[in-house]
Amino acid sequence: MLENISPKNNQVTLVPLAASDREQFIKDNQEAFNYGAMEEFGMRDDHFEEDGQIISRETIERSIDGGEAYRILCDGQPAGGVVIKVDGTKGDLDLLFVSPKVHSKGIGYRAWCAVENLHPEVTVWETVTPYFEKRNIHFYVNRCGFHIVEFFNSHHPDPNDPDMQNSEPDEQFPEGMFRFEKRIGK
Repeated sequence: MLENISPKNNQVTLVPLAASDREQFIKDNQEAFNYGAMEEFGMRDDHFEEDGQIISRETIERSIDGGEAYRILCDGQPAGGVVIKVDGTKGDLDLLFVSPKVHSKGIGYRAWCAVENLHPEVTVWETVTPYFEKRNIHFYVNRCGFHIVEFFNSHHPDPNDPDMQNSEPDEQFPEGMFRFEKRIGK
């Protein structure tokens, strides 16, 4: 069904994640993240958090439990998901994924616009992505208006990541992570 979606002629909506959809949400998120890594590294990928997964079940569950989780629907069909955290005027984008079956159809961009509309009080959004995720970097910078504001690596560890406090490279992404920021308004 999703494969037949035509570019930019569909309705994209956010629906709060239902408990009954949690398991599929996790699987869909892992599929989307694995796709990006396999696209970049092929079968030689060694960036897995757990048993063949770029993002672990534990990481996804912690994100869902600590934030607002939404299913991205395209013409009423699940097409991805998003998890955000909002604290006053600051927002953190924890997860955003779109099914690889419908990449490049504007669904992620319209989902992001829906997030911004959902929380007009947020004036600064932040997110991070691994250095190798060229699709993500293009999406956040060129489509959504984020700016790269920091590059976390062994010489500049993420102060919020306890694993990097000893100036050791991140085991999963030793080459680093980009931090993005989008300021709205002022």
